[in-house]
Amino acid sequence: MAAKPFTTSESVDDYLKAILELAGAEDSRVTTNALAERLGVRTPSVTGMLQKLAAQRPALVLYEKHRGVRLAAAGKRRAWELVRHHRLLELFLHDVLKYSWDEVHEEAECLEHFISERFEDRVAAILGDPEIDPHGHVIPQKYEAGVSREEVPLVRLPLQTPAIISSVSDRSAVALRELERLGLMPGIALAVEQRNSSASLSIRLDGRRDLIRLSNDLACCIFVAPNPPA
Repeated sequence: MAAKPFTTSESVDDYLKAILELAGAEDSRVTTNALAERLGVRTPSVTGMLQKLAAQRPALVLYEKHRGVRLAAAGKRRAWELVRHHRLLELFLHDVLKYSWDEVHEEAECLEHFISERFEDRVAAILGDPEIDPHGHVIPQKYEAGVSREEVPLVRLPLQTPAIISSVSDRSAVALRELERLGLMPGIALAVEQRNSSASLSIRLDGRRDLIRLSNDLACCIFVAPNPPA
Protein backbone atom coordinates (compact mmCIF):
# COMPACT_ATOMS: atom_id res chain seq x y z
CA MET A 1 0.00 0.00 0.00
CA ALA A 2 1.34 3.44 -0.93
CA ALA A 3 2.29 5.89 1.78
CA LYS A 4 -0.29 8.41 2.83
CA PRO A 5 0.38 11.82 1.21
CA PHE A 6 1.56 14.56 3.52
CA THR A 7 -0.62 17.51 4.42
CA THR A 8 -0.92 20.35 1.90
CA SER A 9 -2.68 23.69 1.97
CA GLU A 10 -5.98 24.37 0.23
CA SER A 11 -4.33 26.58 -2.41
CA VAL A 12 -1.68 23.95 -3.13
CA ASP A 13 -4.41 21.33 -3.44
CA ASP A 14 -6.20 23.49 -6.01
CA TYR A 15 -3.05 23.71 -8.12
CA LEU A 16 -2.39 19.97 -7.96
CA LYS A 17 -5.94 19.02 -8.93
CA ALA A 18 -6.05 21.57 -11.74
CA ILE A 19 -2.79 20.23 -13.19
CA LEU A 20 -4.14 16.67 -13.01
CA GLU A 21 -7.35 17.64 -14.82
CA LEU A 22 -5.63 19.71 -17.51
CA ALA A 23 -2.96 17.05 -18.15
CA GLY A 24 -5.63 14.50 -19.03
CA ALA A 25 -5.16 10.77 -19.51
CA GLU A 26 -1.98 11.41 -21.55
CA ASP A 27 -0.32 13.15 -18.57
CA SER A 28 0.64 16.02 -20.90
CA ARG A 29 2.61 19.04 -19.79
CA VAL A 30 0.36 21.90 -18.69
CA THR A 31 1.21 25.48 -19.64
CA THR A 32 1.23 28.27 -17.08
CA ASN A 33 -1.32 30.17 -19.18
CA ALA A 34 -3.76 27.24 -19.13
CA LEU A 35 -3.30 26.88 -15.38
CA ALA A 36 -3.80 30.61 -14.81
CA GLU A 37 -7.03 30.53 -16.81
CA ARG A 38 -8.35 27.48 -14.93
CA LEU A 39 -7.58 28.94 -11.50
CA GLY A 40 -8.47 32.55 -12.30
CA VAL A 41 -5.09 33.97 -11.28
CA ARG A 42 -2.32 35.88 -13.05
CA THR A 43 0.40 33.98 -14.90
CA PRO A 44 3.28 35.39 -12.77
CA SER A 45 1.49 34.10 -9.66
CA VAL A 46 1.25 30.65 -11.24
CA THR A 47 4.97 30.68 -12.09
CA GLY A 48 5.88 31.60 -8.52
CA MET A 49 3.72 28.85 -7.04
CA LEU A 50 5.07 26.22 -9.43
CA GLN A 51 8.63 27.12 -8.52
CA LYS A 52 7.77 26.65 -4.82
CA LEU A 53 6.06 23.31 -5.44
CA ALA A 54 9.01 22.07 -7.49
CA ALA A 55 11.46 23.08 -4.74
CA GLN A 56 9.63 21.14 -2.00
CA ARG A 57 11.02 17.81 -0.83
CA PRO A 58 9.56 15.61 -2.00
CA ALA A 59 8.77 17.72 -5.05
CA LEU A 60 5.09 18.05 -5.88
CA VAL A 61 5.58 19.12 -9.51
CA LEU A 62 8.17 18.92 -12.26
CA TYR A 63 8.46 22.43 -13.67
CA GLU A 64 10.65 23.82 -16.44
CA LYS A 65 10.39 27.43 -17.56
CA HIS A 66 8.76 27.74 -21.01
CA ARG A 67 8.02 23.99 -21.04
CA GLY A 68 5.15 23.84 -18.59
CA VAL A 69 4.55 21.55 -15.65
CA ARG A 70 3.71 17.96 -14.78
CA LEU A 71 2.88 16.39 -11.44
CA ALA A 72 5.66 14.62 -9.58
CA ALA A 73 4.83 11.33 -7.85
CA ALA A 74 3.95 12.97 -4.50
CA GLY A 75 1.80 15.61 -6.20
CA LYS A 76 0.00 13.00 -8.25
CA ARG A 77 -0.83 10.95 -5.13
CA ARG A 78 -2.31 13.99 -3.41
CA ALA A 79 -4.25 15.06 -6.51
CA TRP A 80 -5.87 11.64 -6.92
CA GLU A 81 -6.68 11.58 -3.20
CA LEU A 82 -8.51 14.89 -3.66
CA VAL A 83 -10.42 13.52 -6.65
CA ARG A 84 -11.48 10.52 -4.55
CA HIS A 85 -12.58 12.80 -1.71
CA HIS A 86 -14.51 15.03 -4.09
CA ARG A 87 -16.41 12.27 -5.85
CA LEU A 88 -17.22 10.37 -2.66
CA LEU A 89 -18.49 13.59 -1.10
CA GLU A 90 -20.63 14.37 -4.14
CA LEU A 91 -22.25 10.95 -3.95
CA PHE A 92 -22.74 11.21 -0.17
CA LEU A 93 -24.35 14.64 -0.52
CA HIS A 94 -26.58 13.41 -3.33
CA ASP A 95 -27.62 9.98 -2.04
CA VAL A 96 -27.62 10.49 1.73
CA LEU A 97 -28.22 14.21 2.27
CA LYS A 98 -30.47 14.49 -0.81
CA TYR A 99 -28.70 17.40 -2.49
CA SER A 100 -29.60 17.81 -6.16
CA TRP A 101 -26.87 16.89 -8.66
CA ASP A 102 -26.29 20.55 -9.55
CA GLU A 103 -25.59 21.46 -5.89
CA VAL A 104 -23.03 18.85 -4.89
CA HIS A 105 -19.96 20.09 -6.79
CA GLU A 106 -19.62 23.39 -4.95
CA GLU A 107 -20.07 21.75 -1.54
CA ALA A 108 -17.58 19.00 -2.34
CA GLU A 109 -15.04 21.60 -3.54
CA CYS A 110 -15.15 23.17 -0.08
CA LEU A 111 -14.97 19.92 1.90
CA GLU A 112 -12.52 17.82 -0.11
CA HIS A 113 -9.40 19.39 1.44
CA PHE A 114 -10.31 18.74 5.05
CA ILE A 115 -11.82 15.29 5.56
CA SER A 116 -9.79 12.75 7.51
CA GLU A 117 -8.85 9.24 6.43
CA ARG A 118 -11.36 7.88 8.95
CA PHE A 119 -14.15 10.05 7.55
CA GLU A 120 -13.28 9.05 3.97
CA ASP A 121 -13.39 5.35 4.93
CA ARG A 122 -16.69 5.77 6.79
CA VAL A 123 -18.32 7.56 3.84
CA ALA A 124 -17.10 4.90 1.42
CA ALA A 125 -18.45 2.14 3.68
CA ILE A 126 -21.86 3.81 4.07
CA LEU A 127 -22.11 4.13 0.29
CA GLY A 128 -21.02 0.51 -0.30
CA ASP A 129 -17.58 1.32 -1.77
CA PRO A 130 -19.05 2.96 -4.89
CA GLU A 131 -17.33 3.17 -8.25
CA ILE A 132 -19.23 6.06 -9.91
CA ASP A 133 -20.24 9.53 -8.68
CA PRO A 134 -23.58 11.26 -9.49
CA HIS A 135 -22.21 12.71 -12.73
CA GLY A 136 -20.85 9.41 -14.04
CA HIS A 137 -17.19 9.95 -13.11
CA VAL A 138 -15.13 7.01 -11.86
CA ILE A 139 -14.23 7.22 -8.15
CA PRO A 140 -10.56 6.26 -7.73
CA GLN A 141 -9.77 3.50 -5.27
CA LYS A 142 -7.93 4.52 -2.12
CA TYR A 143 -4.20 5.21 -2.67
CA GLU A 144 -4.59 4.51 -6.40
CA ALA A 145 -4.64 6.62 -9.54
CA GLY A 146 -7.90 6.95 -11.38
CA VAL A 147 -8.76 4.72 -14.29
CA SER A 148 -9.28 6.33 -17.68
CA ARG A 149 -12.03 4.96 -19.88
CA GLU A 150 -13.02 5.25 -23.49
CA GLU A 151 -15.21 8.32 -23.83
CA VAL A 152 -15.33 11.38 -26.07
CA PRO A 153 -17.14 14.73 -25.95
CA LEU A 154 -20.53 14.53 -27.61
CA VAL A 155 -19.48 17.26 -30.07
CA ARG A 156 -16.89 14.85 -31.52
CA LEU A 157 -19.25 11.89 -31.94
CA PRO A 158 -19.70 10.98 -35.64
CA LEU A 159 -23.21 11.38 -37.03
CA GLN A 160 -25.68 8.54 -36.43
CA THR A 161 -23.22 6.61 -34.24
CA PRO A 162 -24.96 4.87 -31.31
CA ALA A 163 -23.50 5.98 -28.00
CA ILE A 164 -24.35 6.16 -24.32
CA ILE A 165 -23.79 9.08 -21.96
CA SER A 166 -20.95 7.98 -19.69
CA SER A 167 -20.44 11.21 -17.73
CA VAL A 168 -21.22 14.93 -17.65
CA SER A 169 -19.12 17.86 -16.50
CA ASP A 170 -19.99 19.01 -13.00
CA ARG A 171 -18.41 22.47 -13.30
CA SER A 172 -21.59 24.40 -14.22
CA ALA A 173 -24.72 24.15 -12.10
CA VAL A 174 -26.70 25.92 -14.83
CA ALA A 175 -25.64 23.32 -17.42
CA LEU A 176 -26.48 20.47 -15.05
CA ARG A 177 -29.97 21.81 -14.47
CA GLU A 178 -30.52 22.05 -18.22
CA LEU A 179 -29.21 18.53 -18.83
CA GLU A 180 -31.55 17.20 -16.16
CA ARG A 181 -34.49 19.07 -17.71
CA LEU A 182 -33.72 17.46 -21.07
CA GLY A 183 -33.26 13.99 -19.55
CA LEU A 184 -29.59 13.83 -20.55
CA MET A 185 -28.16 11.77 -17.68
CA PRO A 186 -25.43 9.12 -17.48
CA GLY A 187 -26.68 5.84 -18.93
CA ILE A 188 -28.93 7.42 -21.59
CA ALA A 189 -28.46 6.11 -25.15
CA LEU A 190 -28.41 8.60 -28.02
CA ALA A 191 -27.03 9.50 -31.45
CA VAL A 192 -26.12 12.78 -33.15
CA GLU A 193 -28.44 13.23 -36.12
CA GLN A 194 -27.50 16.69 -37.42
CA ARG A 195 -24.81 19.32 -37.08
CA ASN A 196 -26.37 22.71 -37.60
CA SER A 197 -24.85 25.94 -38.90
CA SER A 198 -25.75 27.88 -35.75
CA ALA A 199 -23.15 26.32 -33.42
CA SER A 200 -25.54 23.59 -32.37
CA LEU A 201 -26.32 19.94 -33.00
CA SER A 202 -29.44 17.79 -32.92
CA ILE A 203 -29.56 14.47 -31.09
CA ARG A 204 -32.09 11.68 -30.84
CA LEU A 205 -32.51 9.69 -27.65
CA ASP A 206 -32.92 5.94 -27.99
CA GLY A 207 -36.58 5.03 -28.49
CA ARG A 208 -37.74 8.58 -29.24
CA ARG A 209 -38.72 10.10 -32.59
CA ASP A 210 -38.29 13.80 -31.82
CA LEU A 211 -34.91 15.54 -31.97
CA ILE A 212 -33.33 17.58 -29.18
CA ARG A 213 -31.30 20.61 -30.24
CA LEU A 214 -28.26 21.42 -28.12
CA SER A 215 -25.85 24.33 -28.25
CA ASN A 216 -22.25 23.25 -28.76
CA ASP A 217 -21.41 24.73 -25.33
CA LEU A 218 -23.93 22.42 -23.65
CA ALA A 219 -22.89 19.45 -25.81
CA CYS A 220 -19.29 19.97 -24.64
CA CYS A 221 -20.48 19.13 -21.11
CA ILE A 222 -21.56 15.64 -22.22
CA PHE A 223 -19.16 12.70 -22.65
CA VAL A 224 -20.19 9.51 -24.41
CA ALA A 225 -18.95 5.98 -24.90
CA PRO A 226 -19.68 3.62 -27.80
CA ASN A 227 -22.99 1.76 -27.54
CA PRO A 228 -22.80 -1.05 -30.10
CA PRO A 229 -26.11 -2.70 -31.03
CA ALA A 230 -26.96 -5.87 -29.11
